[in-house]
Formats: sequence, C-alpha cells, structure tokens
Amino acid sequence: MTLEPGFWTVILAAVSGLALTVGLERFLQTAASLRRPAAAWALHVGLYGLAYVVLVFVLGRPIFATALLCAFFLLLVVVSNAKFKALREAFVFQDYEYFTDAIRHPRLYIPFLGWGKFFLAAAGFIAALTIGLWLETVPALRAAWTAQWGALALLFVLSMGLLLWGSSERLAVQIAPEQDVQALGLLASFWRYWQQGRQRPTLSSPFADKVPQALSGAKSLTEQPHLVSVQSESFFDARRLWDGIRPEILAEFDRFKSQASACGHLHVPAWGANTVRSEFSFLSGIENTALGVHRFNPYRAVCAGWSVATLASWLKNQGYRTICIHPYPASFYQRNRVFPLFGFDEFLDIKAFGDIERNGPYIGDQAVADKVASELEQAQGPVFIHVITMENHGPLHLEKVAAGDIEKLYRQAPPAACEDLTIYLRHIRNADAMLTRLRQALSTSQRPASLCWYGDHVPIMPSVYAALGTPCGDVDYFIWNSTGDQSGAPHQDAAIHDLAGQWMRLSGVMVK
Repeated sequence: MTLEPGFWTVILAAVSGLALTVGLERFLQTAASLRRPAAAWALHVGLYGLAYVVLVFVLGRPIFATALLCAFFLLLVVVSNAKFKALREAFVFQDYEYFTDAIRHPRLYIPFLGWGKFFLAAAGFIAALTIGLWLETVPALRAAWTAQWGALALLFVLSMGLLLWGSSERLAVQIAPEQDVQALGLLASFWRYWQQGRQRPTLSSPFADKVPQALSGAKSLTEQPHLVSVQSESFFDARRLWDGIRPEILAEFDRFKSQASACGHLHVPAWGANTVRSEFSFLSGIENTALGVHRFNPYRAVCAGWSVATLASWLKNQGYRTICIHPYPASFYQRNRVFPLFGFDEFLDIKAFGDIERNGPYIGDQAVADKVASELEQAQGPVFIHVITMENHGPLHLEKVAAGDIEKLYRQAPPAACEDLTIYLRHIRNADAMLTRLRQALSTSQRPASLCWYGDHVPIMPSVYAALGTPCGDVDYFIWNSTGDQSGAPHQDAAIHDLAGQWMRLSGVMVK
C-alpha cells in the first residue's frame, strides 16, 4: 500500500504546528516550563491534535489549518500577557467570555490589549484566511485511508488516547494561574481548570440561616433601618499614592470616616478588574479563595445551578424589600440571571436612567445617588439597596485631562505620565459628591439608616504606579449609622467576605 503525498502533508503540518505552539508558550509573561509532567504533554498534544483534525477535516487544507491554530494560540499568548500587565494575573480557561464580552462591550476590554494590536490581529486573521483559502488547494483525493482521511484517522486516535490518559491523571493545580501555566503549560492548565469548573461548589453562606437573629428586645419591622451598600467602582483613597493630591477632594469621605462605626482598609480578591469577585464575597460572605477554580467568576457557578444564600436573600426573609442599582446593562456578568437568584426583588440597570447625561463614558455617580434617594423616598417599609457604580471605570487613558484639572486636584503639579491619575481623581471627587447626596437622603429619612461604602478593587493605572509606586491592592471602606454614637471608630482593617456580617451587627440587624 502506497501512501499518497496528502497523507504526509497532514502529518508534517501537524508536527510543525505542534512545535510552533510549544515555542509560542515561551513568549508568555510567565513562560511555560519544558520540564512538565508527561500527562501535561499528553494534554497539550491531545488538545492540539483534536483541534487540528477537526479543522483539516472541514477545510481540507492542512497547512492552512496549522496557520489558523498557531494564530489563535498566538492570540491567547498576547491576551494573557495583556491581562497580566493590567491585572497581574495570567489568562485562565474561565476567562473565555473575554472574547464575546470584547465584542459586546469593546470599550471595557480592547483598549487594554491595545487598539493597534487588535486591528493588526484582525487584519492578520483576515489576510491569513484569504491567502490560505487561495494558495492551498484541496487535494482531489481526500477520502482514502492512504490520503488525508487516513492521516486524520491516525491523528485522531493518537490525540484522543493522549487526551484521555492525560485527563485521567488529574494533574494537581494550585489555582494560581501563573504557577499552573509554568508547571503544566497553557493548554494543560486550561483543561484542568475546565475539569475543576465542572464540579459545583459545596460551600454554604453564613446568610443561609433564615431565622432572624435580632438583638434582645428585637426591633419591629417599623424600626428596622434602611440599608444602603455602595460598591464604588475602583474606589480607593488615592491620596495614599502621593501627598501632592489635594486632601479636600475626599472631604465628605473623611467626614463619614470620622463619624463611622467602622472604617479602614479592605482586603479584596481583585486587582484592577473582575468586580464580581469582590461583589460575590460581599453579598455571600464566602471567602474568594475557598471557591477553588470558581473564584475567577463565581456567577457562572450560580447560573449553572449552585444555590447560595446572600445578604439580599437573608434580608428579604426579614421583611426587607431588596433592590440592586447598577447603571450598566444588567446582562453584563449575567447579573440579570444571578441577582434574582440572590434574592433581589428588583434590578434597576442602565434602562432606569433614560437619557441622563453621562459623566465621562458612563452614568455618573451623582445620578446614581439621586436614584437611591428616590427609592428611599418611595419606600413603604425597610429597604436594602445595593449599588454598583460605574463612573470610575476605566480605561482611564481614553479620557482627556480637562482645563483646570491640575489646579483643582493637586497642591503641586504631578510627575510625568500621571494623566490617568488626574482623570481618576476627577471621578473620585464625584464619588465624594455622591456621598454628600447620600448623607442628605439618609439623614432626612423618617426611618433610621445605615450606609456601607467600599471599593471593589484599585484602578488600572500602570504608568502612574511606575511613577509613584504600586499600592498593595487594598481599598477603603466605612460603615456609618444615622443614629447612635457618631464620634468615629478607630481604624480597623477588614476582609470583604466579613464586611456584610460586620455591617449587619453594627447596624443592629443581626447579633452574629
């Protein structure tokens, strides 16, 4: 039996492409080691081989299929490096929605890759597609065991066998992306994260107890306070970066802290983005690292059927009306599916704000504060309002420094390459104005009120951090009550998964 040239073309193209992917891994910010377990190599070869077999079977062009797979692998490397630069974390399997979200919300993602790189990659893909379909022809003889299909059958059997064996080894992972990519390689770490992601979490929330835990001499429903929590986008006290910033830009924030029942630095599980990690920990009371691979996006596990109690569901059982206000499409991070499961009665997203003028590219904090005030005025009973702001959201480098910003925001001119800081300060000054509006609404309410304010993560400002130093990643929080002692509390650092429980105790709603 004589093998056709098409048989060897399929084999040689597969081997060449496989070698190229191994070489491309060396360009990762956390380069994959060549000294990895045999099972990791088996997963790498098996996954690449199966993808190659499918493409060649559909296209009939092995060289073109190799080019497409290597181009996609290169894209993964570039995206992983861009993510590491902005968020200090390598790309993981659970980030696959980045690609669809980049299409639906391009402003939130593509600028961190770089518009130049994005358009270059798009042009390269289109060019490769055009040239590949034009230059490489489909051989006349394909469907024979001595030609393409015979080689594909051989590669399929080998790839499937390697994938099954590598998968059965259940390679250990640390759920630390940089370490796992270095130890196992990109494709093997993806596969292991996918495997672990299929296992639903079994953790329970401290809010799973549906029995009210009121103080002795329990308050009636008419005496329960209004509760407002504000997850302020990318909020932290930037004055910690440099003493040349005018302290009065956060004057109301300082005033609240001076009267707070608790305040300090807050440890959060996100850096620069991935808001839902902090959001979920606050609402559920579950520590992010305890979630295993689900810590990257806990909401996906909720959508897959994981039932978890939250602060909202607990308060709803106490007779509270529960509302979420987020001036962005409710479908982002699938909040439109997740928040009803969390126990929220109503979700007011960007549609609730109509044609309100934006502050920068997003609905401003002042408009959000007005919406909170309106909901409090209309409340017939105790209400819990969870606010997720957007104004401070980057990319900050797409906005421009306005005339007068330097004089208004600094006591002395900032160092070079700090334009992002200037824009950020302009926005958190508006967050401070939001606090003024909230104080007015909460203080004039006929019902006692309590406010919990915190940031979800520090902003992405790499050039600023290069000039002024990189913060540790902790943000700021305070808990304030409209009644009781307002002499202020000593600085007390906290972790975000403990924050809601602490808030409930200090507001008098919960004993423990």
